[in-house]
Amino acid sequence: MQHQTDNVILFPKWKTALEEESLHALKEKRYEEALEKLDKLLSYQIDNHEIIIGKLICLMELGRYGEAQNICEELLQFKSKNYYQYVHMYLTILFQTNQYELLMEQVEYEIENDTIPLTVKEQFQQLYNMSEKMKMDVNIERTITYLDDLYQAVDNKKYREQWRIIENLCKMKTRPSEEVVALLTNENVHPVTKTAIFQWLRVMNFSETVPIHKFELNLTVKPTEIVEIKSQGLVKQTLLLINEQEQKNPTLYQMLEVLLFRYAYVRYPIMPPTEDIIQIAAALLSIGEEYLNIHTNRQQKLSEASMRYKEEIKLCESLYLSIIEE
Repeated sequence: MQHQTDNVILFPKWKTALEEESLHALKEKRYEEALEKLDKLLSYQIDNHEIIIGKLICLMELGRYGEAQNICEELLQFKSKNYYQYVHMYLTILFQTNQYELLMEQVEYEIENDTIPLTVKEQFQQLYNMSEKMKMDVNIERTITYLDDLYQAVDNKKYREQWRIIENLCKMKTRPSEEVVALLTNENVHPVTKTAIFQWLRVMNFSETVPIHKFELNLTVKPTEIVEIKSQGLVKQTLLLINEQEQKNPTLYQMLEVLLFRYAYVRYPIMPPTEDIIQIAAALLSIGEEYLNIHTNRQQKLSEASMRYKEEIKLCESLYLSIIEE
């Protein structure tokens, strides 16, 4: 709570008058006037429980929930005798501002405390249950809207919009529908978006077989049986081959790591055969040296396979950066 720093004393008569006036204004629902008088009392470091609660009520009634929430969060740092009343007001603010997830987290934290009074615990549990239902309802509405927007973005080939919507759906822990799974073979869906869809399936432990089409290649797999990108054999083995660059030229090595990840991300889960890692490592080194203007004769020594991978890695980097800004 903010206080006035000047050593000015508020005489008892004035203090009593301000308290009575602020209380009367609050009862009469003149919240602006009440808040002005309460702030005056607080500026003189008169911050008893009734004044703080009064200010919180005024802020909430005036729709200034952000300020009220900040005050509550400050108050909750101290376990005062009025702690649970402040928690209740805090939860009320979160509920009224649709912050259901934060409310549920706070209730879980409070219920873990063995000293919480039973009546308070029951009140908090009711708020938790209501928030859980509201959150589910909101998620259903958002999912319907997101899916409508997604299918429009697919039809109109709005690639960045496709990826952004899939990322949002994944964060909401929504289970992908059959229509979403079908996008893995849709020509209008960007390869980067298909990677995001497949990662979403993995996060949701999707164990059914799904078909994927990328770069004229087809694969049918169960998402739960595919490891994450950085754990892919191709990625790990390629990193081992270029590992010596970490000591020789850290800048080059960092660039190669980034190039490899972007390449793997765009290809995922349809990865090149692991027996091609030598050619892929050579292609990565050639691109890295080229980007950093390091002159070697590596370019002349590249095999046809490495040249093909070099072009493919550059293409994948371009596709990655066209969607994901870093």
